[in-house]
This record gives sequence, structure tokens and C-alpha cells, in this order.
Amino acid sequence: MSGNIQLLSDTLAAAKADDRAALIAYLPAGFPTVDGGIAAIKAVFDGGADIVEVGLPHSDPVLDGPVIQTADDIALRGGVKIADVMRTVKEAHEATGKPVLVMTYWNPIDRYGVERFTEELAAAGGAGCILPDLPVQESALWRTHADKRGLATVFVVAPSSKDERLGTITAAGSGFVYAASLMGVTGTRESVGEQAADLVRRTRAAGDLPVCVGLGVSNAAQAAEVARFADGVIVGSAFVKRMLDADGDEAAALGAVKELAAELAAGVRRPS
Repeated sequence: MSGNIQLLSDTLAAAKADDRAALIAYLPAGFPTVDGGIAAIKAVFDGGADIVEVGLPHSDPVLDGPVIQTADDIALRGGVKIADVMRTVKEAHEATGKPVLVMTYWNPIDRYGVERFTEELAAAGGAGCILPDLPVQESALWRTHADKRGLATVFVVAPSSKDERLGTITAAGSGFVYAASLMGVTGTRESVGEQAADLVRRTRAAGDLPVCVGLGVSNAAQAAEVARFADGVIVGSAFVKRMLDADGDEAAALGAVKELAAELAAGVRRPS
């Protein structure tokens, strides 16, 4: 069974051909329940997302903010397991025909077994994995199995990444590069935007992969800003917050994330 890295690449290429950035949404598996999480992903796709990242909830999500930590805690208290993550990927992909990745820390994969994880993700129709804490120099085992199974390996870069490291990451990675920054936290919005744009420019110069940016984007105006220089706009906390704000009302939560996806999808369509 082969995964869907080609579908991921084709989706990003199609967005580029439309002269726009792709909209990539993030939602954790098992939040608020496994079934509820699957329904939310379908709603986000219905609203206009091109790609979805399914988070594998972790007990110590050191790179995630408080909103996603809250959702992860709800999922873990609900007993979510890796099998539920795979089911989420499978049902979301089968229902929509669109690319679905898993975003996870390395430790759960290491414990589960790399070969087993990649086999099951490919069988579920997954497009690949985003691995924010896996050093590229320690990734050979993962990449061997991911390549064998037709799965993308997406590494994360930051404004602090040196050009030499960007070259190493773009050479080792596949699918796209996840460029992380901190809009609205470090410096002014203008300076952070410039920092992110510079990171995209340097990453593109280092290799041929599309560069997608996660910047804490929460509305159409911010999505449009990032879409001017990135191949994809990644939105996570804003979707999770909409679901948390629904306070257990599933219909309201699904309506809220679909509405937000539609607003962001309009934002990533670059003006001519």
C-alpha cells in the first residue's frame, strides 16, 4: 500500500497554478471525540481547506500553545490512541479525496515502531508526516520507511535556521517545508511578517520544495498577508479555538470551523 505524497504535491501545484496559496488546516485527532474530530475535519474541507494536518495528541506538547494543549488534553482524557489517529486520517481522506497528513512528535512513533507506523499511515491513505522535533541528521530510518511507503517527510524550519541547515533540510525533506514563526508575539506584526517572508525566500533558495507558513494566522486578512509570499498558509489554533468556544455544541462547532475555513480560503486567493 502506498501513501498519497503525490496527491499532496499535486494539490500544492494546483494552488500555485491558480496563483494562490494552499490553505492547510490543523486539528487534533480525538477532539472533542474521535467521531467529532473526523466530522470537524470534513467540515474544514467542506469550507475550503486544501490539506489537513491531523495532530497526534501528546502528553507533553512542548511546541504547542495553550489552545492546542487544551484540545490535546481533552483527547488524551478521552483515551485517544494511534489507531484512532489512523482511523481519522482514513475516514477524512476517503470522504473528501484530499490530502491528509499527521503532525506528531517523534517519541510516539519511536515507541510504536517506525515500520508499523508508516505501513498503517500509508494504508489509511495518509500523505505523510510533519515531524517538528525530529532532527534531520537523525531521520534516516524514518525517511527510508516513509519513502518506501509513498509518504512525505515534512521538516520544520524557523527564522533562526542558518542557510546551510535550510539546504540540508530541503534536501532531506519531501512534500513541503513547514516554516514556523511567531506573528504578533515577537516584535511588531510588520517586522514579523518581514522575518517570515525572509525565511520563505531563504528556504526556497536552498531547494525546490514548496514552503508553507504557520504564523498564528486567525483571519482572512492575515491569511492574505502570508499568501503573498508563501506557497501555503497553515492555520491550527484558530480552528481549535472555534471548537472550544462552542462549549460542547457539536453543530455549532462544525458550523464555526466550516465558516472559518471559508473565510481563510477567500483570504489565500491572492489579488490579481
